[in-house]
Amino acid sequence: MASREGIVAFANDYLDLASYPDHGPMGLQVVGADEVTRVACGVSASLELFRRAADTGAQLLLVHHGLFWDRDPRVVDRALRARLQTLFDADLSLAAYHLALDAHPEVGNNALLCRALGIEPARRFAEVGYGGPLAQPCTIAELAERIEAELGRAPLVLGAGPEPIEQVAVCSGSAARFLADAASQGYDCFLTGEPAEPALMIAREAGVHFVAAGHYATETLGVKALAATVAGRFSLEWEFVDLPNPV
Repeated sequence: MASREGIVAFANDYLDLASYPDHGPMGLQVVGADEVTRVACGVSASLELFRRAADTGAQLLLVHHGLFWDRDPRVVDRALRARLQTLFDADLSLAAYHLALDAHPEVGNNALLCRALGIEPARRFAEVGYGGPLAQPCTIAELAERIEAELGRAPLVLGAGPEPIEQVAVCSGSAARFLADAASQGYDCFLTGEPAEPALMIAREAGVHFVAAGHYATETLGVKALAATVAGRFSLEWEFVDLPNPV
């Protein structure tokens, strides 16, 4: 058993939240039980996730995409009320870690995705991503197969980059806007989560590969690694609540 405040303080410090100004409040978002014996984690805040997390018997839920964002209206509507009520009824605390979790060199989405695919996370890319060489250069078809095996879904591949691929930039989630930056920095391939309409022609004209492997799929690794780290640090049980999303 560990205190909620101790766990959140550890996670905030470990992820260096102050270095990554975000689009909403990060860290503790909803207060639940003071003491924690079990942690649940998931990618995005939702009513279904909260219900499923409550069913695990967890007292703390860690997510990548939290409840509150700067762009949202300051009204607790019926949908938000239902989400909050589910957390209150279960005495379940909610903590969210967005850009800092993308960026972390050990448990971050991008560093973990690089290592899983045989890419050395040698350099920062787009502030929270990483870029570097493949341990063994490969074709785009081989890289796509590797991504599918790791993430459980076939990626969308666009463009016409060099073969074999030697240098890859990775920025999970919704980062297609950085495709031109990847090309200008000499990367052969840029991997993100979501595609964007301009990406096809930008990739063709720049002579690079563009790979969209799914926003959800590319951001499952970090929250699982964070939960495992927290659980190990405080001798807790943990569980990932998987709600697959085609986006």
